[in-house]
Amino acid sequence: MALTLQRLDPDRRRRRLRLLAALADAKAVRDPVPPRRVRADRLRQLVARRRRLVG
Repeated sequence: MALTLQRLDPDRRRRRLRLLAALADAKAVRDPVPPRRVRADRLRQLVARRRRLVG
């Protein structure tokens, strides 16, 4: 049994995009920006991991 995707009508698509944007905004407000030290530690870990993969 093959799945078929129905195209959303333009109004429904616009409403869906608006809802998804609102949810993303709400999540951005809920999730605080991590402190500078946490961001620096995360970046340091990513650089070290990449060095291990490359080298």
